Amino acid sequence: MTASTESTPPQSTPAATRRAIWNTIRGSLGNLVEWYDVYVYTVFASYFEGQFFDESEKNSTVYVYAIFAITFVMRPVGSWFFGRYADRRGRRAALTVSVSLMAACSAIIALVPSQAVIGAGAPIILILARLLQGFATGGEYGTSATYMSEAATRERRGFFSSFQYVTLVGGHVLAQLTLLILESVLDEKQLHSFGWRIAFAIGGVAAVVVFWLRRTMDESLSEDVIESVRAGEDQAAGSMRELFTRYWKPLLMCFLITLGGTVAFYTYSVNAPAIVKTAFKGHAMTATWINLIGLIFLMCLQPVGGLLSDKIGRKPLLVFFGVGGLFYTYILITYLPHLRSPLASFFLVAGSYVILTGYTSINALVKSELFPAHVRALGVGIGYALANSIFGGTAPLIYQAMKANGHVPLFIAYVTVCIAVSLVVYVFFLKNKSDTYLDRERGSAFQR
Repeated sequence: MTASTESTPPQSTPAATRRAIWNTIRGSLGNLVEWYDVYVYTVFASYFEGQFFDESEKNSTVYVYAIFAITFVMRPVGSWFFGRYADRRGRRAALTVSVSLMAACSAIIALVPSQAVIGAGAPIILILARLLQGFATGGEYGTSATYMSEAATRERRGFFSSFQYVTLVGGHVLAQLTLLILESVLDEKQLHSFGWRIAFAIGGVAAVVVFWLRRTMDESLSEDVIESVRAGEDQAAGSMRELFTRYWKPLLMCFLITLGGTVAFYTYSVNAPAIVKTAFKGHAMTATWINLIGLIFLMCLQPVGGLLSDKIGRKPLLVFFGVGGLFYTYILITYLPHLRSPLASFFLVAGSYVILTGYTSINALVKSELFPAHVRALGVGIGYALANSIFGGTAPLIYQAMKANGHVPLFIAYVTVCIAVSLVVYVFFLKNKSDTYLDRERGSAFQR
């Protein structure tokens, strides 16, 4: 992309900044609830495993994580459906529907009888509910990334967009906090019996508030675009043909940018907490505190990364993540299982989160900048969902399977290679502070 020759627009007005803050809050709270519903599954997996599978069976844990992995199959479908809807009917409507569907499925999981009561029907209902949640999550990411980027002020685009991952990680934090509270008031037997159902029910109830918030936030897609679609004048908006014929290069870039980042994200934020729980088996509260504080640390890092990118550009942060991930993955996965000091475990995990922030804080914005408004939600959603489904969602399953067979070094090599592929893209195919579609539509992010 060539550098813009237009003069830099004036600073955003206080009114525009206030509007961006309010819209970011409303959009983020919906994101928080949706990702809570995603992560409550992995956080409480060890407690509800016996409700759906025979725990005496060797592979029962693998089955639980297999269900987590297969939900990612639906993410590209959800990205297509909600991305097209968002590019044609508006971001707000798509986000409202996705969070409502997500919460309804959490309520179903909270209420489904155990396999001791309805037999094979229990895991079947669990699988169907999680597939629908995968469908909803596929729509949430691309549309949310698009909305956050478009709703931000031009000079603080990185900062405002980072709140997508503040609340994405915040969903995990909220799930861990829920576990901590339940562990403090219920004993082990009660958590296995009914405590885990409370956690899923919370996600269903929270959607009532979020539904209202999302219906009241401003629409970031131009009213002219929406009207032209309604009138049948704009056939390119949200079109897969348009995306794959005219914007296949940005789509490929989106996929490759995501590849290493999504593998690292699930390795560092899902596998690592699971390793901590195993290392401190018999000390559940200690493990939960380590994971909770670590995830809060990761959440707080996101705006820092976003603000930094508004100063130095997006590319340096991605390169920092790529280089750091190449070396740190081995250290994290090799040494974390053997640590018995809570402080040492926390610092080892926290180091991975500092590296991960180079990707998480800005990746949604970087992808949004690749596409024009009429295919932005679709392009970001499809590119992310394909990489996320193939590489990200399968990371916990691959780790569990390789661990069970004594092949953890192969898993480390797999993660490292995925990060290396994305690093090549960051270094050789991204330009720092280059003119983007968002710059042309909503003002340049950097002084030119």
